Amino acid sequence: MSTETRAGDVSAEGPLTLVVIDAGVSDPSSSRLLADRIAHRAVTALGEQGRTATTRSIALGPLAVDIARAIVSGHPGESLRAAIGELAAADGVITSTPVYTAGVSGLFKSFFDVLDDDLVVAKPVLLAATAGSPRHALVVEDQVRPMFAYLRALSVPTSVFAAPEDWGASALGDRIGRAAVELAALMASGVGDAIADRAWSGYRHRFDGNATRAEHTAAEVDFDTPLMRLAAGGAPLRKDASSGS
Repeated sequence: MSTETRAGDVSAEGPLTLVVIDAGVSDPSSSRLLADRIAHRAVTALGEQGRTATTRSIALGPLAVDIARAIVSGHPGESLRAAIGELAAADGVITSTPVYTAGVSGLFKSFFDVLDDDLVVAKPVLLAATAGSPRHALVVEDQVRPMFAYLRALSVPTSVFAAPEDWGASALGDRIGRAAVELAALMASGVGDAIADRAWSGYRHRFDGNATRAEHTAAEVDFDTPLMRLAAGGAPLRKDASSGS
């Protein structure tokens, strides 16, 4: 993808970043094929709005061991931290998961369990899934959309699901096109940044988290409060001593 702003770009801003997350484990996986197809249409839709975009891919399969370790230890390894950093910096996200036993991939869910709750606040996200049977078509709406609602992402109205018989059907292409246009419109509008910029202080943030804005670090902690003095092994200041009387 081009990394330069398109000539005549009405916003005069740099390229947007679209991050594609797929939880497929086969090679090639249907989840990755679907995600790539959607990404291509989204980049095309952005171009029609005078914006360019670069795409970044996060394949969860190679990160499976790192994700499992982070679930247990609470500390992501270097490769997983790099993936989290790419997601944090994204202007838009496409997620694609296989469906196993009537549910989303455990690998997919575990990756998002590792993230800070505020990592994708107000980020435009397109939700997609693949399965071996059309009976799983509602898994995206029943399981994936509520998860991203909890994470306070901006999920586009149209989700994309593909069973084996859908791949050659024009209806899948139409649905991909509609969802891609919705994602591109949200990304180009900058509405996600506007929401996060104005409402960030109202969200709950994890201490020293991995979100890109307003991170809380040790430098921000007031160690002179009574609770922090007790936690550090000291005695709280007496009221008369703190007042100088």
